[in-house]
Amino acid sequence: MIITIDGPAAAGKGTLAGVLAKTYHLAYFDTGMVYRAVGLEMYLHQENPQDAVLAEKYAKSLTFKHMHELAQNPDFRSNIGGNYASIVSAHPQVRAALLKMQQDFSKNPTFADGAPAQGAIYDGRDTGTVVCPHADIKFFITASTEVRAMRRFKEFQAKGLPTDYETVLADMKARDERDANRSTAPMKPADDAVVFDTSEMTIEEVLAFALKIIDEKIKLS
Repeated sequence: MIITIDGPAAAGKGTLAGVLAKTYHLAYFDTGMVYRAVGLEMYLHQENPQDAVLAEKYAKSLTFKHMHELAQNPDFRSNIGGNYASIVSAHPQVRAALLKMQQDFSKNPTFADGAPAQGAIYDGRDTGTVVCPHADIKFFITASTEVRAMRRFKEFQAKGLPTDYETVLADMKARDERDANRSTAPMKPADDAVVFDTSEMTIEEVLAFALKIIDEKIKLS
């Protein structure tokens, strides 16, 4: 079973994907990690993320092993990592270079320890439209910009990362604009995706909603 969860930053994709992966014993692929890895690599080498040629070079040399190594860097999940990821992901060459890595995972999904899995949960921006258009179930999760910015701000605070709400909000608006208007694979719901807004929903409500849809799909299969 392949499940995709797309949507903007801090809409709740990662939280939902993690719970669903454990509930149904599926492998979990956060596709944003590949773009964060490329973006962080450029940041660490003091490269301009707007340079599409250089970004493609870093994308083509990325391996799963190095991606997980970069994930240990404090800036991987910081505002810096998120902004660099959004910028490099807008380059068509970068998306093309990383697409095969993401698609191959659905053919042979594995857990973090390398053990084979019977399916996978994808978390990203275009997993239901581009990476896995054949997915069994597709979700598109959104929430108001202000709600998402506050969630991310509190997340940074909890991690002790220096930032302020207004900066996070401005960065999120700019990131949403890039994601929605990039020329290749803009962020949008798949035609057959289940779309829902989590602005006023608790984590428990979001999970219950998703579980109901998945269980109904399993019964029909």
